[in-house]
Amino acid sequence: MPPAHRAPAVYEGLPGGIGVSLLRVYDWPAADGLRGGTPHLHLTCTEGYAVVDGRGAVQTLTPAGFRQTPLTPGALVWFTPGTIHRLVNEGGLTLHVLMQNSGLPEAGDAVLTLPPHLLTDPETYRAATALPPRGAHGSDEDGRDDPDGPDGPDGPDGPDGEDGADAAVARAARRRRDLAVEGFTALRAATEAGDPEPLAAFHRAAAALVAPLTSAWRERWRTGAAAAAAATGAQLDALTKGDASHLAAAGVRAEQPVERGRFGMCGRLDVYGTGSA
Repeated sequence: MPPAHRAPAVYEGLPGGIGVSLLRVYDWPAADGLRGGTPHLHLTCTEGYAVVDGRGAVQTLTPAGFRQTPLTPGALVWFTPGTIHRLVNEGGLTLHVLMQNSGLPEAGDAVLTLPPHLLTDPETYRAATALPPRGAHGSDEDGRDDPDGPDGPDGPDGPDGEDGADAAVARAARRRRDLAVEGFTALRAATEAGDPEPLAAFHRAAAALVAPLTSAWRERWRTGAAAAAAATGAQLDALTKGDASHLAAAGVRAEQPVERGRFGMCGRLDVYGTGSA
Protein backbone atom coordinates (compact mmCIF):
# COMPACT_ATOMS: atom_id res chain seq x y z
CA MET A 1 0.00 0.00 0.00
CA PRO A 2 1.46 3.41 -0.92
CA PRO A 3 2.64 5.42 2.12
CA ALA A 4 -0.02 8.10 1.56
CA HIS A 5 -2.76 5.50 2.10
CA ARG A 6 -1.40 3.66 5.13
CA ALA A 7 -3.76 3.45 8.07
CA PRO A 8 -2.70 5.72 10.94
CA ALA A 9 -1.05 3.99 13.89
CA VAL A 10 -3.35 2.61 16.57
CA TYR A 11 -2.07 2.72 20.13
CA GLU A 12 -3.01 -0.51 21.92
CA GLY A 13 -2.13 0.40 25.50
CA LEU A 14 -4.40 1.86 28.15
CA PRO A 15 -5.91 5.28 27.34
CA GLY A 16 -3.25 7.96 27.15
CA GLY A 17 -0.51 5.48 28.02
CA ILE A 18 -1.39 5.36 31.73
CA GLY A 19 -0.81 2.59 34.25
CA VAL A 20 -3.34 1.28 36.80
CA SER A 21 -3.05 -0.73 40.00
CA LEU A 22 -5.36 -1.59 42.89
CA LEU A 23 -3.97 -0.46 46.24
CA ARG A 24 -4.98 -1.55 49.74
CA VAL A 25 -3.26 1.00 51.95
CA TYR A 26 -1.12 -0.23 54.82
CA ASP A 27 -2.77 -0.23 58.24
CA TRP A 28 0.51 0.00 60.15
CA PRO A 29 0.71 2.77 62.78
CA ALA A 30 3.62 5.21 62.49
CA ALA A 31 5.43 7.16 65.21
CA ASP A 32 2.85 9.96 65.00
CA GLY A 33 -0.04 7.53 65.53
CA LEU A 34 -1.30 7.69 61.95
CA ARG A 35 -1.71 4.52 59.92
CA GLY A 36 -0.75 4.34 56.29
CA GLY A 37 1.87 4.41 53.60
CA THR A 38 5.30 5.74 52.76
CA PRO A 39 5.73 9.45 51.90
CA HIS A 40 7.44 10.01 48.55
CA LEU A 41 7.35 12.09 45.38
CA HIS A 42 7.49 11.44 41.63
CA LEU A 43 9.75 13.49 39.39
CA THR A 44 8.09 13.13 35.97
CA CYS A 45 4.63 11.70 36.61
CA THR A 46 1.22 12.93 37.63
CA GLU A 47 -0.58 10.37 39.78
CA GLY A 48 -4.24 10.04 40.71
CA TYR A 49 -6.41 8.14 43.16
CA ALA A 50 -9.92 6.83 42.51
CA VAL A 51 -11.20 5.69 45.91
CA VAL A 52 -13.31 2.53 45.89
CA ASP A 53 -13.66 1.66 49.58
CA GLY A 54 -12.85 2.75 53.12
CA ARG A 55 -11.77 6.18 54.25
CA GLY A 56 -8.62 8.16 54.87
CA ALA A 57 -6.68 11.08 53.50
CA VAL A 58 -3.68 12.02 51.43
CA GLN A 59 -1.23 14.41 53.05
CA THR A 60 0.74 16.48 50.54
CA LEU A 61 3.70 18.79 50.85
CA THR A 62 4.92 21.28 48.24
CA PRO A 63 6.76 24.62 48.48
CA ALA A 64 3.27 26.13 48.86
CA GLY A 65 2.82 24.22 52.12
CA PHE A 66 1.14 21.22 53.72
CA ARG A 67 -2.35 20.05 52.80
CA GLN A 68 -4.59 17.14 53.79
CA THR A 69 -7.26 15.97 51.35
CA PRO A 70 -9.99 13.55 52.53
CA LEU A 71 -10.40 10.25 50.67
CA THR A 72 -13.81 8.55 50.65
CA PRO A 73 -15.48 6.26 48.10
CA GLY A 74 -16.02 8.07 44.80
CA ALA A 75 -13.30 10.67 45.42
CA LEU A 76 -10.90 11.40 42.56
CA VAL A 77 -7.70 13.15 43.62
CA TRP A 78 -4.53 13.76 41.61
CA PHE A 79 -1.28 15.67 41.95
CA THR A 80 1.58 16.74 39.72
CA PRO A 81 5.31 15.84 39.82
CA GLY A 82 7.14 17.12 42.87
CA THR A 83 4.19 16.70 45.24
CA ILE A 84 5.28 14.74 48.30
CA HIS A 85 2.34 12.55 49.25
CA ARG A 86 1.52 10.31 52.18
CA LEU A 87 -1.58 8.11 52.34
CA VAL A 88 -3.33 7.88 55.70
CA ASN A 89 -5.63 4.91 56.30
CA GLU A 90 -8.55 5.59 58.62
CA GLY A 91 -10.24 2.27 57.91
CA GLY A 92 -10.12 -0.10 54.94
CA LEU A 93 -8.79 2.48 52.46
CA THR A 94 -8.70 0.91 49.00
CA LEU A 95 -8.19 2.78 45.75
CA HIS A 96 -7.20 2.52 42.13
CA VAL A 97 -3.95 4.32 41.40
CA LEU A 98 -3.80 6.01 37.99
CA MET A 99 -0.23 6.62 36.88
CA GLN A 100 1.21 8.69 34.05
CA ASN A 101 3.81 7.25 31.67
CA SER A 102 2.75 3.61 31.64
CA GLY A 103 2.98 3.11 35.38
CA LEU A 104 6.43 4.68 35.73
CA PRO A 105 5.72 5.67 39.38
CA GLU A 106 5.87 1.96 40.24
CA ALA A 107 8.87 1.38 37.95
CA GLY A 108 11.40 3.80 39.37
CA ASP A 109 9.96 7.32 39.31
CA ALA A 110 9.66 7.66 43.07
CA VAL A 111 12.00 8.90 45.80
CA LEU A 112 11.08 8.32 49.44
CA THR A 113 11.46 11.15 51.93
CA LEU A 114 14.23 9.45 53.87
CA PRO A 115 16.46 11.42 56.25
CA PRO A 116 19.18 13.31 54.31
CA HIS A 117 22.04 10.96 55.24
CA LEU A 118 20.28 8.16 53.32
CA LEU A 119 19.91 10.24 50.14
CA THR A 120 23.60 10.86 49.47
CA ASP A 121 24.09 8.34 46.65
CA PRO A 122 22.15 5.58 44.83
CA GLU A 123 23.85 2.72 46.72
CA THR A 124 23.02 4.15 50.15
CA TYR A 125 19.46 4.87 49.07
CA ARG A 126 18.94 1.39 47.62
CA ALA A 127 20.26 -0.24 50.77
CA ALA A 128 17.73 1.69 52.84
CA THR A 129 14.75 1.00 50.57
CA ALA A 130 15.27 -2.50 49.15
CA LEU A 131 12.83 -5.25 50.10
CA PRO A 132 13.74 -8.94 50.33
CA PRO A 133 12.09 -11.27 47.83
CA ARG A 134 8.71 -12.64 48.77
CA GLY A 135 9.28 -16.08 50.24
CA ALA A 136 12.05 -14.98 52.59
CA HIS A 137 11.12 -15.16 56.27
CA GLY A 138 12.56 -15.56 59.72
CA SER A 139 15.06 -12.70 59.47
CA ASP A 140 15.35 -9.13 58.29
CA GLU A 141 16.50 -8.31 54.79
CA ASP A 142 20.05 -7.80 56.02
CA GLY A 143 20.15 -11.33 57.43
CA ARG A 144 19.86 -10.43 61.10
CA ASP A 145 17.24 -11.96 63.34
CA ASP A 146 14.13 -9.83 63.64
CA PRO A 147 14.01 -8.35 67.16
CA ASP A 148 10.23 -8.73 67.22
CA GLY A 149 10.55 -12.46 66.63
CA PRO A 150 8.10 -14.47 64.54
CA ASP A 151 5.17 -13.44 66.71
CA GLY A 152 6.25 -10.05 68.00
CA PRO A 153 4.24 -6.93 68.79
CA ASP A 154 3.28 -6.38 65.15
CA GLY A 155 0.97 -9.39 65.25
CA PRO A 156 1.33 -12.98 64.02
CA ASP A 157 4.65 -13.24 62.18
CA GLY A 158 4.79 -9.68 60.91
CA PRO A 159 3.09 -6.28 60.56
CA ASP A 160 -0.62 -6.48 59.88
CA GLY A 161 -0.54 -10.22 60.55
CA GLU A 162 1.40 -11.22 57.41
CA ASP A 163 2.82 -14.66 57.93
CA GLY A 164 5.29 -17.06 56.41
CA ALA A 165 6.54 -15.90 53.06
CA ASP A 166 5.43 -12.28 53.55
CA ALA A 167 6.60 -11.61 57.10
CA ALA A 168 10.15 -10.45 56.33
CA VAL A 169 8.98 -8.34 53.41
CA ALA A 170 6.37 -6.68 55.59
CA ARG A 171 8.93 -5.85 58.27
CA ALA A 172 11.29 -4.31 55.70
CA ALA A 173 8.46 -2.35 54.05
CA ARG A 174 7.36 -1.01 57.42
CA ARG A 175 10.92 -0.06 58.37
CA ARG A 176 11.43 2.00 55.23
CA ARG A 177 7.97 3.55 55.70
CA ASP A 178 8.99 4.67 59.18
CA LEU A 179 12.23 6.19 57.86
CA ALA A 180 10.29 8.10 55.21
CA VAL A 181 7.76 9.36 57.77
CA GLU A 182 10.69 10.61 59.86
CA GLY A 183 12.05 12.55 56.89
CA PHE A 184 8.61 13.81 55.88
CA THR A 185 7.92 15.10 59.37
CA ALA A 186 11.14 17.11 59.33
CA LEU A 187 10.43 18.54 55.87
CA ARG A 188 6.92 19.53 56.89
CA ALA A 189 8.15 21.23 60.06
CA ALA A 190 10.76 23.23 58.18
CA THR A 191 8.32 24.28 55.47
CA GLU A 192 5.69 25.35 57.99
CA ALA A 193 8.38 27.30 59.88
CA GLY A 194 9.14 29.27 56.72
CA ASP A 195 12.44 27.56 55.87
CA PRO A 196 12.33 26.37 52.22
CA GLU A 197 15.88 24.97 52.08
CA PRO A 198 15.29 21.44 53.47
CA LEU A 199 12.57 20.79 50.89
CA ALA A 200 14.71 22.28 48.11
CA ALA A 201 17.62 20.12 49.24
CA PHE A 202 15.41 17.03 49.10
CA HIS A 203 14.38 17.95 45.54
CA ARG A 204 18.04 18.24 44.53
CA ALA A 205 18.91 14.92 46.15
CA ALA A 206 15.96 13.20 44.47
CA ALA A 207 16.97 14.52 41.05
CA ALA A 208 20.54 13.29 41.54
CA LEU A 209 19.34 9.83 42.58
CA VAL A 210 17.22 9.30 39.46
CA ALA A 211 19.51 10.94 36.89
CA PRO A 212 21.06 7.59 35.81
CA LEU A 213 17.58 6.18 35.14
CA THR A 214 16.19 8.81 32.81
CA SER A 215 17.26 7.16 29.54
CA ALA A 216 15.11 4.12 30.32
CA TRP A 217 12.28 6.39 31.45
CA ARG A 218 12.44 8.26 28.16
CA GLU A 219 11.99 5.01 26.25
CA ARG A 220 8.94 4.11 28.34
CA TRP A 221 7.49 7.55 27.60
CA ARG A 222 8.31 7.26 23.89
CA THR A 223 6.52 3.92 23.50
CA GLY A 224 3.67 4.90 25.83
CA ALA A 225 2.26 8.38 26.30
CA ALA A 226 4.14 9.87 23.33
CA ALA A 227 3.02 7.02 21.04
CA ALA A 228 -0.59 7.39 22.21
CA ALA A 229 -0.56 11.13 21.46
CA ALA A 230 1.09 10.56 18.06
CA ALA A 231 -1.53 7.97 17.13
CA THR A 232 -4.34 10.39 17.95
CA GLY A 233 -2.67 13.08 15.85
CA ALA A 234 -2.33 10.69 12.92
CA GLN A 235 -5.97 9.65 13.23
CA LEU A 236 -7.14 13.27 13.27
CA ASP A 237 -5.06 13.98 10.17
CA ALA A 238 -6.64 11.01 8.41
CA LEU A 239 -10.20 11.87 9.42
CA THR A 240 -9.71 15.43 8.18
CA LYS A 241 -9.09 13.85 4.77
CA GLY A 242 -12.06 11.51 5.08
CA ASP A 243 -9.84 8.49 5.72
CA ALA A 244 -11.28 6.11 8.33
CA SER A 245 -9.04 3.15 7.54
CA HIS A 246 -7.62 3.00 11.06
CA LEU A 247 -11.03 1.85 12.30
CA ALA A 248 -10.40 -1.51 10.63
CA ALA A 249 -7.67 -2.12 13.22
CA ALA A 250 -10.18 -1.94 16.11
CA GLY A 251 -9.67 -4.46 18.89
CA VAL A 252 -10.47 -5.37 22.49
CA ARG A 253 -8.04 -6.33 25.24
CA ALA A 254 -8.66 -7.62 28.74
CA GLU A 255 -6.28 -8.54 31.56
CA GLN A 256 -6.26 -9.91 35.08
CA PRO A 257 -3.59 -8.80 37.56
CA VAL A 258 -0.18 -10.32 36.89
CA GLU A 259 0.61 -10.11 40.60
CA ARG A 260 -1.59 -9.76 43.65
CA GLY A 261 -0.58 -8.39 47.02
CA ARG A 262 2.80 -6.97 46.04
CA PHE A 263 4.32 -4.86 48.81
CA GLY A 264 4.44 -1.32 47.44
CA MET A 265 5.35 2.02 48.91
CA CYS A 266 1.88 2.72 50.26
CA GLY A 267 0.23 -0.68 50.60
CA ARG A 268 -0.46 -4.04 48.99
CA LEU A 269 -0.82 -3.81 45.22
CA ASP A 270 -2.57 -5.81 42.53
CA VAL A 271 -0.63 -4.90 39.39
CA TYR A 272 -1.37 -5.35 35.69
CA GLY A 273 0.97 -6.15 32.83
CA THR A 274 -0.36 -3.37 30.62
CA GLY A 275 1.11 -0.01 31.50
CA SER A 276 2.55 -0.97 34.87
CA ALA A 277 5.77 -2.16 36.45
